[in-house]
Amino acid sequence: MSGRGGTPVTIMKSQFNEIRATDVPRQERIRQKRGIPAFWKRQFHTWHWMSSAICLVGMLLFAITGITLNHAASIESEAVITSEERTLPAASLEQLRQFPADAETGTALPAELSDWLSDELGIDATGRASEWSEQELYVPLPRAGGDGWVSIDRETGEVLYEDTDRGWIAYLNDLHKGRDTGVAWSWFIDIFAAATIVFSLTGFLLLQIHAGRRPSTWPIVGAGVIIPLFLLIFLVH
Repeated sequence: MSGRGGTPVTIMKSQFNEIRATDVPRQERIRQKRGIPAFWKRQFHTWHWMSSAICLVGMLLFAITGITLNHAASIESEAVITSEERTLPAASLEQLRQFPADAETGTALPAELSDWLSDELGIDATGRASEWSEQELYVPLPRAGGDGWVSIDRETGEVLYEDTDRGWIAYLNDLHKGRDTGVAWSWFIDIFAAATIVFSLTGFLLLQIHAGRRPSTWPIVGAGVIIPLFLLIFLVH
């Protein structure tokens, strides 16, 4: 029954052992692919798309204003300056004279004066860093996309107000720089930066997961590192 080729059972065992031997590399590849648990892969995808959703508008804003800032000299804009004059009421002027000439910078304005400036000139001077001297009270009014100031003569009560509007491109550029944008926008920049870090790191981890099927992954990542370094070392002076 053994015959020249052996029994059927022996032949089947031999073939099975050959199949198992050739299947080892495949099993090893599967084991390597399972290096990162499926749970964390799902988490990376979730964090990546959620952070991208948070960053979407901010990334567009900062990318566009990055171009406008880089070409600021080529983008023409004409500032619009508005000037107004008023006379401070006698009661408010008398109250203003009660303050010492050497009052510290940032001393709060009297509530009545702040209300009068708001009603007459539309100025919100609450919390502004006012500057005091013997002759005048000067209140700088910087803002995103513009500038302004109001000066009050402490002897005559003459009020001079000037506002400068540099246009919407300057406004967006100041948002990019966080210039005179207030506490709320400062918090937004911090949250946006944190979300961008999450977006970038999870993107890097996803690249690592899929790099085995995409051979060009790491050369492209390397180019993204080498090109800026080359520019900084050899071309930026």
